[in-house]
Amino acid sequence: MTPLDQAHAAMEANPDDDAMRLRFYERLADSELFLLLEDEPTDDIAKPMIFPVEDQQFALVFDSEERLVAFSKTPTPFVSLSGRMIANMLNGQGIGLGVNLSVAPSSILLPDTAVTWLAKTLSVKPETSQAKPVAIYAPSAVPEVLLTSLDTKLAAMAGVAKAAYLAEVSYEDAPRTHVIAFIEAIEQAQSAITTAVSEALTFSGIEAGTLDVMFLRASDPICAELAKVALRFDLPELLEPKARTIAAPGSNPNKPPKLR
Repeated sequence: MTPLDQAHAAMEANPDDDAMRLRFYERLADSELFLLLEDEPTDDIAKPMIFPVEDQQFALVFDSEERLVAFSKTPTPFVSLSGRMIANMLNGQGIGLGVNLSVAPSSILLPDTAVTWLAKTLSVKPETSQAKPVAIYAPSAVPEVLLTSLDTKLAAMAGVAKAAYLAEVSYEDAPRTHVIAFIEAIEQAQSAITTAVSEALTFSGIEAGTLDVMFLRASDPICAELAKVALRFDLPELLEPKARTIAAPGSNPNKPPKLR
């Protein structure tokens, strides 16, 4: 089973559990998805293949090329993008998502309102501020669902930082709060890291929860204090990329096609 299958199964097994539903949408946003197209993209414009179902329109996505092939049964143009990109592109167009239809246990139809909700949820940007910690404490009462979400997010951040520490801190004239500190994070990746942590908190379903993000150098004195009391996450190292042949255009995440 794929991570999306597992998240869908947990959601189906707990229909009244909002946390399970949020986790499914988080996996959908983070997954690489293969979107069926009507034709090959031209001039950076891609047109999704649209299927009408009960007076609604759906674009079809699959979480593996094999599942797309199993559904289409014939050579079909497609584009490979993250779920978050597809949600953003389809937002406001009245188009829902058919996910892994008929080829996987995670087969599901998501209406356009769900696509709009996901796009809006992902568009929320974390606030930035400056503050100096005055004391460091071990983390306390951190929900397991948040730890699981953080662990999943950090496992996908190969090479962006040496490590991360989860702790509680107190600031001058401010109450104690939790913080996750990244050590030797690549500067260009810091915005993406902050967004990923914010999403982990959002999709954990913790109301009124806060989690600060801090970027430190290994030589900063506070790192020694963090090493004593904080919960440490070791991020994976960046492996040498292997050659891969892309069968379809539009697979460059830095230049996704426009959906028409």
